[in-house]
Amino acid sequence: MTAVVPQTPWQERYLALRERLLAEYRAIPPGTPVRLAKQTSNLFRPRDASAAPGLDVAAFDGVLHVDPVTRTAEVLGMTTYEHLVDATLPYGLMPLCVPQLRTITLGGAVTGLGIESASFRNGTPHESVLEMDILTGDGEILTVTGAADDPHRDLFYGFPNSYGSLGYALRLKIELEPTKPYVLLRHVRFATASAMAEAFSHIARGRMFEDRRVDFLDGTVFAPDEQYLTIGSMVDELPSGMTPSDYTGMGIYYRSIASRTIDALTIHDYLWRWDTDWFWCSRAFGAQKPGVRRLWPKSKLRSDVYWKLVALERKYDLSNRVARRRGRPVREAVVQDIEVPVDRLAEFLDFFHREVGIEPIWVCPLQQRDPQARWPLYEFDPSVLYVNVGFWSTVALPEGVDPGEGRVNRRIEQVVTDLDGRKSLYSTAFYDREAFWSIYGGQDYIGLKENYDPQGRLKDLYAKVVERK
Repeated sequence: MTAVVPQTPWQERYLALRERLLAEYRAIPPGTPVRLAKQTSNLFRPRDASAAPGLDVAAFDGVLHVDPVTRTAEVLGMTTYEHLVDATLPYGLMPLCVPQLRTITLGGAVTGLGIESASFRNGTPHESVLEMDILTGDGEILTVTGAADDPHRDLFYGFPNSYGSLGYALRLKIELEPTKPYVLLRHVRFATASAMAEAFSHIARGRMFEDRRVDFLDGTVFAPDEQYLTIGSMVDELPSGMTPSDYTGMGIYYRSIASRTIDALTIHDYLWRWDTDWFWCSRAFGAQKPGVRRLWPKSKLRSDVYWKLVALERKYDLSNRVARRRGRPVREAVVQDIEVPVDRLAEFLDFFHREVGIEPIWVCPLQQRDPQARWPLYEFDPSVLYVNVGFWSTVALPEGVDPGEGRVNRRIEQVVTDLDGRKSLYSTAFYDREAFWSIYGGQDYIGLKENYDPQGRLKDLYAKVVERK
């Protein structure tokens, strides 16, 4: 079903972009591999360094239309969440799930995975997509929906977690939800991971805390005996005498969690509360030292700036070069997000504290929004509340161990699998083929690949996220 779009001003703009991209695709010799020509990425694994022609999709960043009556938006696939939020908040609306970093794109969050503190009630970004135009590997643009009579509904449900190996989202129609001007926060401390997990279950089930509706829910683990749930409620007005905090300058959001029981942010600042310091990773660049922070331009306190610094580090392996020269242990990058059922969370954290030792750790509950849907490449039990665990740092290795072996990452993969969980594929993965496809929809993926990229012009999922050749 080739996309047929009614003629309106915003759709005329989109059709022009689409036709230009199709012409660019058709100019690539038949049988030649295809990729996107992107200068930036939020992936933490090596990107394809091949000489395959790159499709220029830079113009596919923008919100085409916001409909405040139907609470929907028509959005180009390469639109960053920063631009998407800027377009919807003036209407008092926002996407149902806004990933934590400004430059994550809508198309990237759908073909990969996104998660945030509304995921316990709204699931992940692909669950609020109503319709997509996808440029497939065989050069067609298909409009796909989840409707029972859509001949391409298999692509609609199989697209999430395909990471561009089946095609690229050019246009997405998504649901929006109402917002309020402020988010009132409570940071509640727990002495054990099991008590925190029990609280996650209780709050997610009732969606209430202290007689107030809970709109947002996540947590931060600082130590085995110190973890906090952050419970957020959107409100029209703040309590008398309370003003919203500002963590976009000298203030550092994650440090406030242990020191403030109650806090408040504007809805805009709440959505980007983690971006200013890339959770806590800005400390690796000295950006949390007061003297450095005063000199660091406020406009450059953001995740995409830090990501460029990390890209340079990864390209040249600077830290390990220095460590070897000074006789210090080399370090393995351990940058992962995993999900385990809430009743296995304490087991995972016990293992993690014991064998990995990275702190702080981010935790965020999520549950599939529609219990009848099946997303085959990243399949959850819809009756189960899961918890995402995010950890982003490095671990010192014993002498003689090569960081490229992935010793720590492989161990994490095995434990997550043993706990009936899975991990996101935006970062390094080490699964063998059999284990990988048993987790990430092997037979379903084979059928999708045959239907929508029969010539294999797009790199397949395993080759893309594990082999990285």
